[in-house]
Amino acid sequence: MKQTVVEFLAIGRIVKAHGTRGDVVVRPLTDMPDRFRKLRAAYLGVSAETARRVQIDRAAVEVRGVRLHIAGVPDRTEAARLTGHYLFVDRAQRIRLPKGRHFVHEIIGLTVVDQNGAVLGTVRDVMKMPAQDVYVITDGAREFMIPAVKEFILELDTTSRQVRVKLIEGMLEGG
Repeated sequence: MKQTVVEFLAIGRIVKAHGTRGDVVVRPLTDMPDRFRKLRAAYLGVSAETARRVQIDRAAVEVRGVRLHIAGVPDRTEAARLTGHYLFVDRAQRIRLPKGRHFVHEIIGLTVVDQNGAVLGTVRDVMKMPAQDVYVITDGAREFMIPAVKEFILELDTTSRQVRVKLIEGMLEGG
């Protein structure tokens, strides 16, 4: 019997209980927190491996985070026990991004080449900064950062697993 492997994507982390009726506050791990408004089911756990399917009774997107009520969580005490847990969706439930936008997990691990085709390293991390994202690149011996803006990111191709960048003086000197 073939077992289907479900790949989960974390969309939020529970940071605290809210009120007395079992609501939780979730810190979104997505650029589109409005997606929680339509969320009716998700997977809940401290990791993807321990996650179990839960029903979402109601959701409100607020300035301080997303407030959810998960079915079967009757009070504040039970809600507080969920602090630190993640909410996951399976890959089939991921949102569709506009053309030219990518999920962080699609960018991490891409090979980075300069405008002449020389390999510079791989994307190790994507830092969310106030003005723009910043790609952290490593070649094994050193790390450097490149702002994720059109001036420096010439092409990002998840199919070929490559990012072509334009360098300026001083950019490779580390971060």
